[in-house]
Amino acid sequence: MTPLFSTAFFPPIAYVAALAQYAEAQIEIKETFPKQTYRNRMHIMTAGGVRVLTVPVIRNNHSRTEEVLIDYKDRWTVIHLRTLTAAYSASPYFLYYKDNIEALLAAHYDRLIDLNQATLEWLLRQLKIKCTLTFTTDYQPATTENSTDFRAIFSPKRPYPTDQFKPYYQVFGDRQPFTPNLSCLDLLMNLGPEAKDYLKAL
Repeated sequence: MTPLFSTAFFPPIAYVAALAQYAEAQIEIKETFPKQTYRNRMHIMTAGGVRVLTVPVIRNNHSRTEEVLIDYKDRWTVIHLRTLTAAYSASPYFLYYKDNIEALLAAHYDRLIDLNQATLEWLLRQLKIKCTLTFTTDYQPATTENSTDFRAIFSPKRPYPTDQFKPYYQVFGDRQPFTPNLSCLDLLMNLGPEAKDYLKAL
């Protein structure tokens, strides 16, 4: 059975580690779009602690995920880039990935799922993870029998078990405690090519 994942914006480390176990996966786009999830937000570490970066969206109470548009009324891409620069400019691999991230955010995708797909495929390429991603064509209700349904597993509302996360270097480790399962960008910026080995160990 092909594993099912929710769409996600620069998803958390545990999400990518789960995805890396499969040669192919489907991204759910037929669901009714839920609020306050990783679908349009990522968590990063800053000098002041964990910061949530959110992609503003245009939706109604019954919008399917595939119908959700990105709201460019405010200059959120500028804020994201400034925040990422402040957070990771001192990281070992910031300069290596900076231009690609700027290009991803500047591409001006209309739909959230297209932005998310671009960021996820870019992450997988950097990590040399081969997983073919496709969108769902119909909605499949969750069942307890499906062990490859990850759609509800990763949620900022329900903290993911952290015992498995071995501490790695984080830019502000001298003033902030190690924080596991941030956006996979945090892992990539700090570990670079070694990030794949970290994911394999989870």
